[in-house]
Amino acid sequence: MKVGVFDSGVGGLTVLRAIKEKFPNLDLYYLGDTARVPYGSKSPETVVRYSLDCAEFLSERSVDVLVVACNTASSYALDVLRNTLPIPVVGVVEPGVKKALSVTKGKVGVIGTSATIRSGAYQRKLRDAGVEVLSRACPLFVPLVEEGLVEGDIAERVVKLYLEEFREGKVDTLILGCTHYPLLKDTIQKFLGNVNVVDSSDAVAEELSLLVEDEGSGKVELFFTDMSQNLNRLIELILGRKLEPEIVSEWVHRA
Repeated sequence: MKVGVFDSGVGGLTVLRAIKEKFPNLDLYYLGDTARVPYGSKSPETVVRYSLDCAEFLSERSVDVLVVACNTASSYALDVLRNTLPIPVVGVVEPGVKKALSVTKGKVGVIGTSATIRSGAYQRKLRDAGVEVLSRACPLFVPLVEEGLVEGDIAERVVKLYLEEFREGKVDTLILGCTHYPLLKDTIQKFLGNVNVVDSSDAVAEELSLLVEDEGSGKVELFFTDMSQNLNRLIELILGRKLEPEIVSEWVHRA
């Protein structure tokens, strides 16, 4: 089977990694729209248009399931994609919420980019389920990860800056509402102590258990719309191995 995964940048590779670990034989195709990152600063209408572009690109690879590994796109474009495509479409919000609800005692924190928190996608679903919600945007987490500063003094200081208000029983569960954030999970867990930290990447992989069989050649193909300066380093950091990406620069004219 073939699964397509897209994100506005490289963070969605954490989702790809989780899927690969759970389904080693699936054929995986990843598109990072690095020429137009970040989606979080774009209007909802633009996010929908970009998401349809990404879906079209991956559909040309005859994927059986599409995974929207971008929290912003999952917040704004999921319904449009589901109504447009003839294949199952899985976002990151619903699996993350489902996982959090299975472990929480009633107080859930949500952290993400400014756009994801502003959309209220996580908060609405959690409140509809009857739990208390505390949310906060953590805009410095993404550049931290992209600089490889996922542990040590700097990472710990920034985590403390954003997450101090989540301590002392304010939440019992925390959703990492951005695909970059799992790389900071150990530092976040250390700071928060006895709090369930929910990685949406793992939750998405669990969700796919209902949709796919672990069949295929196990190949992984990576596509990006622009070669950022540290792209190869980030691929190796997230996936734990070197993979040569294909740059689909000619595709950017759709922007």
